[in-house]
Amino acid sequence: AFLHPHGFCDMLAAALPAGFSAPLSIIRNWSYAVFYVMAEMWGSVVASLLFWSFANEVTTVDEAKKYYPLFGMGANVALIFSGQYVKWVSKMRANLPPGVDPWGVSLKYLMAAIIAGGSGVVGIYKYMQDHVMTDPACIDQEKQKAKKNKKKVKMGMRDSAKFLMKSPYIRDLATLVISYGMCINIVEVSWKAKLKMAYPDPNAYSAFMGNFSSATGTVTLVMMLLGRTIFEKFGWKKAAMVTPTMIGVTGLMFFALNIFAPFFAPVAASLGTSPLMLAVLVGAAQNILSKSSKYSLFDPCKEMAYIPLDQDSKTKGKAAVDVIGNPLGKSGGSLIQQALIFAVGSLAAATPYLAGILGILVFFWYKAANSLGDQFEAAMTADAAV
Repeated sequence: AFLHPHGFCDMLAAALPAGFSAPLSIIRNWSYAVFYVMAEMWGSVVASLLFWSFANEVTTVDEAKKYYPLFGMGANVALIFSGQYVKWVSKMRANLPPGVDPWGVSLKYLMAAIIAGGSGVVGIYKYMQDHVMTDPACIDQEKQKAKKNKKKVKMGMRDSAKFLMKSPYIRDLATLVISYGMCINIVEVSWKAKLKMAYPDPNAYSAFMGNFSSATGTVTLVMMLLGRTIFEKFGWKKAAMVTPTMIGVTGLMFFALNIFAPFFAPVAASLGTSPLMLAVLVGAAQNILSKSSKYSLFDPCKEMAYIPLDQDSKTKGKAAVDVIGNPLGKSGGSLIQQALIFAVGSLAAATPYLAGILGILVFFWYKAANSLGDQFEAAMTADAAV
């Protein structure tokens, strides 16, 4: 009662509309909410920001061309094995004696693996700082010193907004980033709500997510191998269209299965499953295909788009997208869902509206990708002519 204010939240719940149940649940279980936020930040802050910043610091451009694809493949191989570890831990309940909390045991094994992995990361980073970063044979010390003394461009929210309004190229690029973040959030939250209904037992849920992680890693590896061929044969614009197509088609299929569940009941029965499980499987396919296309095509497209820009536009553009695009994409979908839940009372009731919003976002995503593709090709042609 001291750690989690259940009494206080019960008092507020009695006085507030039913739409406030979600934020009150966060306050009621604030320690778990903080843990979840930190876990969610691992991918974006530690893996994407800190790892790639350090990788950029210790590798040359020539080395990056050779090793960066291997880093991406290594990450997805790790995803396959980590998914199977989660599945193995989740199935330990079968061998536990009566009276033992199976989810508590699984959680301890999962956290032990995270602590072991985190300790390994810290140890390797410490070794590299002490023995690699100071070794002239590995790192050019003069260039390293010049990098540290180089003034970094810092842009606030207002400066970033002004720069976006001024540059159609960067504005289209930011639209791509915002659209991806909002679309994936809108579908993923609804899918996980259905997944929780299908797998109310925490261990069964965790086992499913283990298989999901392994499948994501496997499909991403295949997509990364195909990505180079797609770029070579079809060009930047077609490659940039793959991710919104994937999210739009599979996302609308998932929402259709939820909105018109009675209509699809005979289809589900003929496949030997229920409409709920069919929606869960389609939602899983949606997430796997969306994330694999992001890692293999969307991210390379985004980084390639900066190449033809002059140094000032490149630096300010990345800063503007980081300040506005990434946070708005990640939080925008959540804000839309919270507003709809307040308005209609539940996530299930908000599903038709979320489907419509997804369609609108994908339309603007297509529009921005098409516009950016024309500008990118024109800029690359101009560079080649110089």
